[in-house]
Amino acid sequence: MGYAYSHNENVIRSYFLIFAKNYNFDPLGIIVNQSVKGTVYIYIGVILGFITTGILLPRIYSTEQVGLLKILVAYSSLIASFGTLGFNGVSIRLFPFFKDERHKHHGYLVDILLIGMIGFLISTTLLLVLKPWISSFSAEKSALFLENFNYLIILIFFQIFFSLLDAYNSALLNILLSIFLREVLQRILIILSIGLYFIDLLNFNQFVILYITAISLPTLFIIISLIQKRQFSLQPEFKFLNRSLLITIASVSASSILNGFSLIIIQNVDVIMINGMIGLGNTGVYSVCFFFGLVISLPARSIIKIVNVVSAQAWKENNIKLIQDIYSKSCLTLFIIGLLLFIGLWANIHNILHILGPNYSEGKWVIFFIGLSSLFDMITGANGSILGTSKYYAMQTGFMVILVFLLILINLVLIPRFGITGAAMGGAVSLGILNLMRYLYLLYKFEFQPFNIRFVYVAALGAGSYYLSILIPQMSNFIVDIGIRSLFLIIVFCTPVYFMKISDDINNKADEIFALLKLKKQFK
Repeated sequence: MGYAYSHNENVIRSYFLIFAKNYNFDPLGIIVNQSVKGTVYIYIGVILGFITTGILLPRIYSTEQVGLLKILVAYSSLIASFGTLGFNGVSIRLFPFFKDERHKHHGYLVDILLIGMIGFLISTTLLLVLKPWISSFSAEKSALFLENFNYLIILIFFQIFFSLLDAYNSALLNILLSIFLREVLQRILIILSIGLYFIDLLNFNQFVILYITAISLPTLFIIISLIQKRQFSLQPEFKFLNRSLLITIASVSASSILNGFSLIIIQNVDVIMINGMIGLGNTGVYSVCFFFGLVISLPARSIIKIVNVVSAQAWKENNIKLIQDIYSKSCLTLFIIGLLLFIGLWANIHNILHILGPNYSEGKWVIFFIGLSSLFDMITGANGSILGTSKYYAMQTGFMVILVFLLILINLVLIPRFGITGAAMGGAVSLGILNLMRYLYLLYKFEFQPFNIRFVYVAALGAGSYYLSILIPQMSNFIVDIGIRSLFLIIVFCTPVYFMKISDDINNKADEIFALLKLKKQFK
């Protein structure tokens, strides 16, 4: 089975390269271009997310109501990740075998829709089987969740088909649509729903329905887009699925289920455990504060997307030097960006807590530890992408599985003792161990060592900048305080980083900006 899978992977790569050559297709150019545009959507989404999670939800709803919204998404995401049966991974890896517009992609859309229905039936059955356990786990502290339990079925259905159709749409090189739908449109719809609730046009139950509708609508928009682009064909072609292809699909599906399920567990297990162990109100506080800590790692998204493509090609060509350069530069660049965001976040923690209000004061250290875990991820750069695109990708899956069990065990110990801070501490410790395992494996297997004296300089500059910033007296107007303190940090931290030439990538980008500003000034 292992040899057959490896052989088929080589066939797939050859097919892909032939396709690229014949149709003048530049995969790297298209993906880089769309990743840059996608980054714009991501940051618009961050602003909208801050308005929703940082301002509106804490001020308009109780912590229990906020917790309900988060726990519904957490449970549905967890179960839906299994319901795709790994076929979103199949779309990414194997779609070139099917790609043929003249033959309607050999019925591939029918295949994934059937898989989606089978997965939904299995997921719904699993949910109903687990309902007594979920009810007993949540009954004492989360009665509001149990009242809205049946909404999970709707969310699971739409999340399964969004995941499958999004992977299919991305395989057709339309990656921007899903980013826009999830990061921008969905959040706009949620803000509008909050507005209707705020002016008393909706009660809370009606708001929950609109909230679920906002999460579900992106699936319908992807279907409409596929129909408009004539990529939505319900013409089956089951005879195309020969035995060799079915074996490869089964192998990729199994790996994708394990990877996807592990990732979703990691993203949602803390919310689920907090809900069951200490209540829905604490879940709401944790979820809102989690958002602020997570902002630190957002700049890595667009970089990692590009690294996935470049490193996969570099492994194929056995270009070890290029992979080492990618690893080293990604670690240094992301550490500089991540550290600036982290010290900026913590220097303004009093302002953040002021924005959130007194009900969220307990979340102060949640923000710190989630921010710290995001910084761990940034400082180790693209280690997951580099390992995951190598022939040792199974180790990446193994590390993810270890992380799942580690996270659950640590949370079982820390949540009863430290509450929501314990969950954040568990996340930081677990993610730190995961990145340490990846680092040591890449060091042992390939002698990749991304760290040098420049990291010490960056850490020293970050520590010094932070301590200077907290010497600034707190101002009565929190908006002015945020602006002055953040501007001070940027100047004090970034100026020596630039003139010491610590990062070539950052200096080159800064020089491009300076040249553009100079050119604009000349035109004026």
